[in-house]
Amino acid sequence: MDIIINSLYSNRDIFLRELISNASDALDKIRFLALSDSSALGTGDAAALEIRVRVDKAARTLSLRDRGVGMTRGELIANLGTIAKSGTRAFIDKLSTTKGDSSNLIGQFGVGFYSAYLVADRVTVRTKHNDDPVQYVWESGADQTFTIREETGGAALERGTELTLHLKEDAGEYLETAKLKELIQKYSQFINFPIYLEVAEEIDVPVEVESPAEEEADKSPAADKEGEDAGAAAKDKEADEMKVEDGDEAKPSDAAKEAPKTKKETVYKWELVNQHKPIWTRDVSDVKDEEYDSFFNTIAKLPGKPLAKTHFKAEGDVDFRSILYIPDKPPVDLYNNADSEKDAIKMYVRRVLVTDKFEFGLLPRYLGFLIGIVDSDDLPINVSREMLQKSKTLSVIKRKLIRKALDMIRRLSETNDKAKAKASDGEVDLDEAAKESADVDADAEGKAAKPSPSAEEEEEDEADKKPHPYLAFWKAYGKSIKLGVIEDTSNKERLAKLLRFQTSKTNASDETDWASLDDYIGRMKEDQEYIYYSSGESVDAIKRSPFLERLLEKDYEVLYLYEPIDEHMVLSLPDYQGSKLMSAEKDNFKFGDKDQKDAKERLDGVKAQFRPLTKFLKTSLGDKVSKVRLSTRLSSTPCVLSTEQWGYSARMEIIMKAQAFSDPDSYKYMMPKAKVMEIHPGHPLIRKLLDLVVADDQSKQAAELSHLIYDTALVSSGFLMQDNSDFADRMYKMLRQASGVDENAVVEDIELPSAEPEKSPETKDGEDAKATESDGAKTDDAKTDDAKTGDAVTDDSPAASAAEDHDEL
Repeated sequence: MDIIINSLYSNRDIFLRELISNASDALDKIRFLALSDSSALGTGDAAALEIRVRVDKAARTLSLRDRGVGMTRGELIANLGTIAKSGTRAFIDKLSTTKGDSSNLIGQFGVGFYSAYLVADRVTVRTKHNDDPVQYVWESGADQTFTIREETGGAALERGTELTLHLKEDAGEYLETAKLKELIQKYSQFINFPIYLEVAEEIDVPVEVESPAEEEADKSPAADKEGEDAGAAAKDKEADEMKVEDGDEAKPSDAAKEAPKTKKETVYKWELVNQHKPIWTRDVSDVKDEEYDSFFNTIAKLPGKPLAKTHFKAEGDVDFRSILYIPDKPPVDLYNNADSEKDAIKMYVRRVLVTDKFEFGLLPRYLGFLIGIVDSDDLPINVSREMLQKSKTLSVIKRKLIRKALDMIRRLSETNDKAKAKASDGEVDLDEAAKESADVDADAEGKAAKPSPSAEEEEEDEADKKPHPYLAFWKAYGKSIKLGVIEDTSNKERLAKLLRFQTSKTNASDETDWASLDDYIGRMKEDQEYIYYSSGESVDAIKRSPFLERLLEKDYEVLYLYEPIDEHMVLSLPDYQGSKLMSAEKDNFKFGDKDQKDAKERLDGVKAQFRPLTKFLKTSLGDKVSKVRLSTRLSSTPCVLSTEQWGYSARMEIIMKAQAFSDPDSYKYMMPKAKVMEIHPGHPLIRKLLDLVVADDQSKQAAELSHLIYDTALVSSGFLMQDNSDFADRMYKMLRQASGVDENAVVEDIELPSAEPEKSPETKDGEDAKATESDGAKTDDAKTDDAKTGDAVTDDSPAASAAEDHDEL
């Protein structure tokens, strides 16, 4: 028994779930039998189908009481005395053979009861069945024996079962009502029947104190009656005579009685624990928005309203119901622990929580921000509800959940443009954003009928100012969608439609101005074949990139990629709706057909002229460049460095090098040292360099200038400097030439000044005489000023003391 119990269950908390589920099954059975025999249910308290949980700290017991079908003596022996013998399984088999009805009872393996021994060393079962006039007691300590006896004393159960668990020494936490309440709300919140927990509460009870006057009054009823009449008459008279003026304070009555004395007293009451109902079992049209929001607060334990929701019923290969929510804020550790188990999606089997941690993953990690429930009647279970089978059923559920989640996000994005809003044909899914959009449309139609156009314009302005719900979603979960593009190849096209970008044609200062790939394609030029993008540290940095000069001049739209995940994403998204994505920093860059043809014709005319320069640069720079060519993409920059088509861009190189546990050998082939050097043939600096090479192909000045141009292009193209010392030496040399400093001028050593030589006595006396004469003149001036102001300066004055001190010095 010990081996079986501890191998089936790894979490001892679930014992309460198993016992409550068994009680729920018993209540379901008697309710089903009462459909054909109303007398089976009984009357009064016996007809109340409920579960009650109570603890006794003094006796260290935990009791569960239900008014279900109960058990006879034979059923006690068969169900509790035999491991894996399920009364529910037999009940279903009987129904199947007689009426063909498949009940949704879930205790089909007969081991749930034994989970009680996870926390108890002895279990007592008191039970009463309608078919047996005798009430029985079953008791066992999970050893090889059990006892059954008729119960002659004790309270009669009328019908049902009461389990009493004698808890182990290390199970004292289950004597606390707070712990039991937590477990019930976690696992059995949505059981069909009410679950009551006995809780203790302290209340103030008045203390009765009898005064001597009251004792005399008790002895003389007549006098008491007269006293009451006289007191009532006096109070009436006092009330008639009393008047309260405005601003006057009411004086307390002298006859006011003192506050009654109270004492604390502990009372016990039954508290309903499972107040929330399983709204997913109802039709969508029957559930109000307030109920959806309240249910979200319950399962997510978060305040506020969700960004969107979807409520659906799946039918086909597997039947299940589900509600999914998108919280308005992402969890703090959403991206920090991407590989850890998520407990946001809870799996129920017939409204009983099975698990909220999935070893196999019910949703992919890029949808780990979703919160909701899944309730299936077809979920395969391995003996205990704690162990799920990795089967085709779970795969089907996962596939449908992903599809519904993406549909919910898609509808949220489509509300950005009311003209794009589409009704979901044949679907029962709802989401907050779609409903809000419908409300806005209805309001606009109603306001159109109003005679005041100014009020209509004000309402429209207010509506335009409100942030769109999908933009709030994108700012919170945009990285998750990009992660989905990388990982979920089967849904890549759906996820690509959800992407949003800042581009060269959006307003970066406007938080609501974002472009989708569909928006980009709608604005493409007629001959444009590619979707252009550029990556950098920020939008401002990308705008200043030299790679975009000619692109922006020709009015091509460019996607700005500034998040580290963007580079990984575009590698997984080579094209969209037939248009390939092209980096502005790669060497395979091309314009549209017409612009590319014009640029090629211009370069063909000067290729021969610049051949000596390209050859010189390749020889001078050596292995720093793989090839040198004339560029079609530059406008005002003399030179840029691009990477091979399948290599990492400058931004990607920085990201990969910054990884804490990166292995350079694993991606060295993606970021070779040699770059593709592209020069602007029309730039004056390049033409000057050409003249130097044509005049002398061994010119040192041309060699130095070529290296300096390369280093500068390396920085402006976004790469990290490979040799900082070499670059600094070359820059200082150029600064010498620019400032007219001789190249061969040496650095001088600076000598510290020596100490001042002692002055001769004659020089010292002369300086003292001059100082004395100067001080005397200052003193005479001070006296003149004092005489003018009428102030006398005495020898004791601060000024005189200062003068004397100065003379001494």
